[in-house]
Amino acid sequence: MQLVDPYKVWVALLIGLGGVFLLSSFWAWSLASKLSFTREMRFGWAQVGDHLEERFTLRNTGLFPAVWVEVIDHSNLPGYRPSQATGVDGGSHNSWRSHGECSRRGLFTLGPTSLRTGDPFGIYTIGFQDPATVTLTVMPPIVPLPTIEVAPGGRSGEGRPRSNAPERIVSAAGVREYIPGDNLRWIHWRTTARRDSPYVRIFDGTPAGDWWVFLDVDRHVQLGEGMDSTVEHGVILAASLVDRGLRMKRSVGLVANGEELVWDPPTLNSNNPSRRWELMRALALLNPGDYSLGELLMRTKSAIRNQTSLIIITPNATGDWIEAVIPLLWRGVVPTVLLLDPASFGGEADARNPMAILGNLEVTRYLITKDLLNQPEARPGHQGEWEWRVAGRGRATPIRKPSNTAWKVLS
Repeated sequence: MQLVDPYKVWVALLIGLGGVFLLSSFWAWSLASKLSFTREMRFGWAQVGDHLEERFTLRNTGLFPAVWVEVIDHSNLPGYRPSQATGVDGGSHNSWRSHGECSRRGLFTLGPTSLRTGDPFGIYTIGFQDPATVTLTVMPPIVPLPTIEVAPGGRSGEGRPRSNAPERIVSAAGVREYIPGDNLRWIHWRTTARRDSPYVRIFDGTPAGDWWVFLDVDRHVQLGEGMDSTVEHGVILAASLVDRGLRMKRSVGLVANGEELVWDPPTLNSNNPSRRWELMRALALLNPGDYSLGELLMRTKSAIRNQTSLIIITPNATGDWIEAVIPLLWRGVVPTVLLLDPASFGGEADARNPMAILGNLEVTRYLITKDLLNQPEARPGHQGEWEWRVAGRGRATPIRKPSNTAWKVLS
């Protein structure tokens, strides 16, 4: 315009706008080179219900302030949205914390993070991509199950379990009648000859039997949705029983007919913390599959040893899988069945028929309703949570602090 129609206003505008563009370019350059971002978290794993806490730090070592900074989080943890808009002065830093709750089991990723900022005139926009991520494993909750007792592997009266006994000792505490599946080496020939009927010895110090937890997550028999589904209740039951078995120094194995078959037989390192982590992680990542419980039992029966406690967790009230349990009974496997009541989860199937059949087979069985895991004392997840006691004068005293207060930088 100055060339076409010379006028001093055009010169003033040219100088003014040129100065603004020049200032904005220096401002943007300073932000691009002097702005840094750090993201930290407290915990590397959690249970459903645990509190998650992160700390974000934005540093600016330049002279120009970041008037606005948009922090965009790309985490996939359900219900967790730490994204926000903030700012930071020149030569200073800005820190803030974000809190969330782990509402669903699974394997999730915190990060990466995108940042957008620019000069205050809106001429330049600078984008940052912080690729730092961390994997967060959310374990299923473990709840007390006072009404459930697992039938012991080894028949009633066979001896006092002793978890540290490496093998059967030779001293016998008594005898009992022979039951199909007993080892012929245990026969007490004198009593057998005297009573004209086979009897076997009862050993003092019989080792505790292994626990096999069979979790039925066949998608065709599941009911309910979300945390009120039979899938989630079955996972909670399995996790709680696995935890109980390991605390009792049992060798615990896990089998589940999920989208990917879970096959983790009992091992001797039940006291190893990594064993608990291995089983809980398998349950955390479990998704429903297409394999039926009956097929699972038939194909794995050869791997289940005699005198083993078999724990079956299923919502299948048709009872078509019971036929696969009978050969295991003949071999001396001791089952405990936890049948998730279909009526409690909105289904129409009647659980009385399979429960009656199991009763006729003298199988220990429990009908599990949705209310069992919804008790107040079964509330899981306290990691990262403070609990306070308020005195009569109004003074608050912490009675529980977060178990781990160390910060871990995302990398």
